[in-house]
Amino acid sequence: MEVQDTKSTLQVTPRNEEKIKKIWKTAGILLAITLAEFVMAFTMDRGILLYALFIILTIWKAKYIMMTFMHLGDEAKPLFYAIIVPLIFLVWLVITLIKEGSDIFMMRW
Repeated sequence: MEVQDTKSTLQVTPRNEEKIKKIWKTAGILLAITLAEFVMAFTMDRGILLYALFIILTIWKAKYIMMTFMHLGDEAKPLFYAIIVPLIFLVWLVITLIKEGSDIFMMRW
């Protein structure tokens, strides 16, 4: 009878510099967008322009997060559009409901 060695060995893979650069690039882009939002929040007047810019930049950040960290950038384009297009319609729905709700409130008074 032969004794088998069942010890597992730990294998360390080398660092993938390309993936690390991609992560830092994405983090830098997200930081720049966040800083732009922060500056706009304290320098611009409140209004529809500021809110529209916030919505656009937030969707842009969500795109980068989905494409990089959720690995949708490597998937087929129809899958990407199946997620983004409903998001755009959802944002449109929320804006429309807020607008209609405020118009109905103004009609009562």
